[in-house]
Amino acid sequence: MDIIKKNDISEIVEGLDLIPMIKEGFIAYSEGRSVVPPVGELSFMEPPGDVHIKYGYIAGEKYYVIKIASGFYENEKLGLPTGAGLMLLFAQETGEIVVFVADDAYLTDVRTAVAGAICAEQFSNPVQCIGVIGTGRQARMQVQYLKDITACRKVDVWGRNSKKMEKYKLDMEEVGFDVTLAQSPHHLAEKCNLIITTTASTKPILKTEDIQPETHITAMGSDTPTKQELDSSILAKADLVVADSISQCVERGEISHALKDGKLAKNDIVELGHVLNGQNPGRTSSEQLTVADLTGVAVQDIQIATAVYESYLEKQS
Repeated sequence: MDIIKKNDISEIVEGLDLIPMIKEGFIAYSEGRSVVPPVGELSFMEPPGDVHIKYGYIAGEKYYVIKIASGFYENEKLGLPTGAGLMLLFAQETGEIVVFVADDAYLTDVRTAVAGAICAEQFSNPVQCIGVIGTGRQARMQVQYLKDITACRKVDVWGRNSKKMEKYKLDMEEVGFDVTLAQSPHHLAEKCNLIITTTASTKPILKTEDIQPETHITAMGSDTPTKQELDSSILAKADLVVADSISQCVERGEISHALKDGKLAKNDIVELGHVLNGQNPGRTSSEQLTVADLTGVAVQDIQIATAVYESYLEKQS
C-alpha cells in the first residue's frame, strides 16, 4: 500500500486539470454508472461538529473510494484547523487497498471548490461581482478556483466576525482580488450576480427580498440536515434549482428545507450531471435566478483521489 502525504498531494494537484474529470464524475453519477450509498454521518453537539463518510465507485473504473471528512467548528479556539480527513483507494477487481491518501481533508476542499467553479461556468451570467458569505477556507478556495472561469476579480464578502473579514480581504488581495467588506448579506446581494455561501449556519442568512434577478447562487455550506444558509422562499423564486445529487439533497442541504417547507417540489429539481451531459438545458435566459445546492458526492472523491494517485505513480516511475 502506498501512502501519499499532504505536501506531495498539494504539488500533484497543481498539475491536474480537475474540472473535466469532476464533470465526468457528476455525469457518471446522474447516468447511473456509479454506486454511491447514502452518506454515513456522525453529528456532535458539544462541541459542535460533524463527520461524513462518503464512499462509492464508478462502474468500469479501477478503484473505489472510502473517505472520512470532519468539521469541528470551535477548533479555532484551540488553534486547530476546523477540518480533517483522509481517503482510501481500493482496487475494484480485488478489494486490495492501493493507497492511503493522507490529505487532511485538502482534496475535499479542492473538489468542492472545483464543483463551485463548474456551477459558475454553467449557470452564471457574465460576472460583475462575486459575493461570498463566509470567511473560511472554502470562502477563499471557491473564489480562487473561479480564476479560470471568469475575468471578474471584484469580491464582496460578508461574515459575522469583522476581524476575519479583514483577514479575508488581506489574504485575497494578495492573490489578485479586489475585496470589499459588505455591511450585510442584503448589501452584498444588491451588488453581486454570483453569490457563494460557505458557512455552517443553521439559520438562513440570505432572504428572498435580498436576491436580484439574473443572479446565480451556489450554496455549498449546508451539507447536513440541520444546516441552512438560504431562506426556502429563494428556491421557490428560482427559475432553476440544481442538485449535485437529488437523492442527497432531499435529505440534507437547502433543497431539503425547501421541500419540507412546501416551497419546492421534487420534480422541480434538476441534477447537475444531467445539465453537463445535455439532458437538461440549465440556464436558458439572462433574466433567470438559478440556485445550485452542493452537498458533496462521492464521485468527486473517486475522481480526484484517482487522479492524484495515478499522477503519483507516474512521478515514481
